[in-house]
Amino acid sequence: MAKAVTIKVKLVSTADTGYFYVTKKNSRTMTDKMAVRKYDPVARKHVEFKEAKIK
Repeated sequence: MAKAVTIKVKLVSTADTGYFYVTKKNSRTMTDKMAVRKYDPVARKHVEFKEAKIK
C-alpha cells in the first residue's frame, strides 16, 4: 500500500496564546515548514502561525 501524499499538521500561534489550527499539506511539494498568517481569536489579531507536529 502506498504512503499518503497529504499529512495533517498543527499550526501553532506565535503569540503564545496556545491557539492552533489543524490543516493538511502535501508533503511532496511542500518539504519545508509551513508558516501562515492567520487570525488568533485569543489575541484578537492576525499573527503568524508556524507548523508543529501533532502529538
